[in-house]
Amino acid sequence: MYVSVEAHAGRGCARDSGCGDGHAGEDDASGVRDSGDSHPDLAGGDPEVLFARLFDAHAPALRSYFAGRGGVDLADDLVAETFLLALRRRATYDPDRGPVRAWLYGIATNVLRGHTRKELRGLRATARMVADAAIPVSVNAEAVEVRVADRVDSQDRARRLASALAGLSRADRDVLLLSAWAELTPAEIGQALDVPASTVRSRLHRVRRKLRTVLCREERGGLRGGRT
Repeated sequence: MYVSVEAHAGRGCARDSGCGDGHAGEDDASGVRDSGDSHPDLAGGDPEVLFARLFDAHAPALRSYFAGRGGVDLADDLVAETFLLALRRRATYDPDRGPVRAWLYGIATNVLRGHTRKELRGLRATARMVADAAIPVSVNAEAVEVRVADRVDSQDRARRLASALAGLSRADRDVLLLSAWAELTPAEIGQALDVPASTVRSRLHRVRRKLRTVLCREERGGLRGGRT
């Protein structure tokens, strides 16, 4: 999951001034894609049938999102809490505003806010755990050395990303991870957080630049340390 965050921030310090802001592929401000299952009428019909379909369609992605932000041990409980709240609030969903998944992630984000401290502890623990990981390096097998070098590089990026995410405000982290991990468009994020899509785009642009600056600064520091 950290790879997708890194992709959003933009890799490569040498190209920092010219990095794209990750807007490619985003849909228009309306956020409307199609009708039917993506924009169901939750106020009508049999709630048991409707929410069984919603659960089958969206629970796996929500579980993955929760696991990344709140921890694997909490993910199933958070999914259940999200769908329970969605069932109770089904009359508040307006299909004309956008797809139901954005509405679900809005509820999910509110559920997560009760676990912000745990999320931050998890990110900081990831940064420490990866930094402290001891990886044996074979000096006899070139292929093994290459794999170990790749693993070290990957772990170092994960450490830096976890540390950088922990340093963001909750609001900035919500916007970035709804984009990078939940793969919501700016229009969908705006629906989820009840803010204009233009505000989401502006915030994403600012957060990506901030994250890219932090990552590049740490990368340059690591390169200097490696030459000493």
